[in-house]
Amino acid sequence: MIDTVPTSALWQIRILYDADCPLCVREARLLERLDAGRGQLQLEDLSAPDFAPERYGLDQETVEARIHGVLPDGTVVEGVEVFSRAYAAVGMNWVATVSEWRGLRWLLDRLYLFFARNRLRITGRAPKQCPVPNADLE
Repeated sequence: MIDTVPTSALWQIRILYDADCPLCVREARLLERLDAGRGQLQLEDLSAPDFAPERYGLDQETVEARIHGVLPDGTVVEGVEVFSRAYAAVGMNWVATVSEWRGLRWLLDRLYLFFARNRLRITGRAPKQCPVPNADLE
């Protein structure tokens, strides 16, 4: 884990991702493969016991609510912006360009927010709920 946010670096974005989320891990590994060891992106597991979100001016609840990325100058970005910058960093500029198209970006932002709100349920990790007692029984 990285202890500080350097003001200058060779990397373009550090992605704060949930290594307990199977879909998040799949996306992170894809980006890692596309980076091909060039070091253009860094991955930091927000579910690690020693993860410290306050280092980025965030709290745990905020970083768990949606994906965040940190730029070399310390700027924090979130949501679709993270994916756009990450794909550009690994040389897939066309993905970044397409994701910035006005109408499409609006749709992608909303789809991502839906996923972010429901990712625990979607990935089978929602907390177990007790069944609601039958109101007819006393």
